[in-house]
Amino acid sequence: MIEARKITKQFPGVLALNNVDLRVYAGKVNAVVGENGAGKSTLMNILSGVYTEYDGELLLDGQKIKFKDTTDARNVGISIIHQELQLVPQLSIAENIFLGREPLTKMRTIDRQKMEEESRVLLSKLELDADVNGKISSLRIGQQQIVEIAKALSFDVRVLIMDEPTSALSESETTTLFKLIESLKRDGVAIVYITHKMNELTQLADFVTVLRDGCSVHESAVKNIPVDDVVKLMVGRDIQDFFVKQPHVKGDVRLKIENMSMKKSGKSGKYLLKNISFDVHASEVLGIYGLMGAGRTELFEAILGLHPTRTSGTVCIDQKSIKISSPDVAIKAGIAFIPEDRKHDGLVLNMAIAHNISLASMDKILKNGLLSANLEQKQAEMYREKLKIKSTSSSQSVAKLSGGNQQKVVVSKWLATDPKILFLDEPTRGIDVNAKNEIYKIIDDLAVEGIAIVIVSSELPEIMAISDRIITLCEGRYSGEFARAEFTEEKILHAALPQ
Repeated sequence: MIEARKITKQFPGVLALNNVDLRVYAGKVNAVVGENGAGKSTLMNILSGVYTEYDGELLLDGQKIKFKDTTDARNVGISIIHQELQLVPQLSIAENIFLGREPLTKMRTIDRQKMEEESRVLLSKLELDADVNGKISSLRIGQQQIVEIAKALSFDVRVLIMDEPTSALSESETTTLFKLIESLKRDGVAIVYITHKMNELTQLADFVTVLRDGCSVHESAVKNIPVDDVVKLMVGRDIQDFFVKQPHVKGDVRLKIENMSMKKSGKSGKYLLKNISFDVHASEVLGIYGLMGAGRTELFEAILGLHPTRTSGTVCIDQKSIKISSPDVAIKAGIAFIPEDRKHDGLVLNMAIAHNISLASMDKILKNGLLSANLEQKQAEMYREKLKIKSTSSSQSVAKLSGGNQQKVVVSKWLATDPKILFLDEPTRGIDVNAKNEIYKIIDDLAVEGIAIVIVSSELPEIMAISDRIITLCEGRYSGEFARAEFTEEKILHAALPQ
């Protein structure tokens, strides 16, 4: 249906794509894989009309095409779902879905009834139970991602480009999306699917194209290449070179949570969390696993003091009971938190690496009561080296870093506070295979250094690989615990499911 031939794209000082070929077939899922920086997004931006200046050619149904802009691409049926959300938080779901192309009445006013009805149909297909008049800002990231998908489907689509569409979705939402993809395939829609998840490649894709360093290094039917070979092509080395967990010598109990509960906002009297108790030791990685709505993120928020009027329970650090009424109290007590959404909650994107790293530990870079640029620079350079942050310098803008390196900056920011306990919420969301393994290694090294680590992840293989112990949550309650020797996907998933 659509084909890219010998596509080359240069930016100042960077060859982003070098003679890349891509064939996309009607009624098939065509996966594109590669590390961050391999050229995937650049290629997708060319296919969807974002970039119009490049060498090489595009063909649609065998005919050469050249898009002037994204509208030009949409007019021939090419739609893209970006990994980074392209939504306006203060507008409603319906307004976002039809932004810039609102249906009109005969009187040339916006036909809100039609807009809302069509939005409800789209959300129903995606099984999202949400008020189409509700603001985007009221939705969780996973729900916002579903609205982004609904927006793309609101066009008459022939080629649908999906950039990491499940990165923020729960398992049930992912299952719904996969059903929709199968339906689109039956309708003859060609799907370009960018993913870092190898299980999605085998489960969903018909064909795979591997990009590395701006070049297409492999193209074939998925059934003709083992997953290990795909990973090797992506990163240029064998899969056995990846993360290997170090042994951790577990220390004393560092954090103990008893009967943690949190009510829903409003007057319903219902609970988001109910009587959750657990502990984590120094030099231990505790994994918390649960399905969407299990209360994983809410548990972190409760412990960090984000909702003190709705929260009850006991927090003990080093056997001392502490009343955490705000995140500031939590930080002073030695707790650090890596949020799920690094770009909105973890970083100031237009600021330099050095400035971002010092944000949570300003007292460490003061000299005679004033901020010392020299101390800030030294601190940043130390973490740049320790965490291997790939950048031109510590004065480089965080916005220009890859997802994996941005995450390293967030980790550096909190390590600068000298934490006793580190919470990580979905720490590898939206980063590539190689960067994931670098993050795993950082977490592992921090545990060896004596930090107590609590990690939430939606990826069960990930949480099993890195954790010493796993507890499961289900519908806001503690539902199981597993020592490392007991880890199996079946046991852990069963404990996380409603009985």
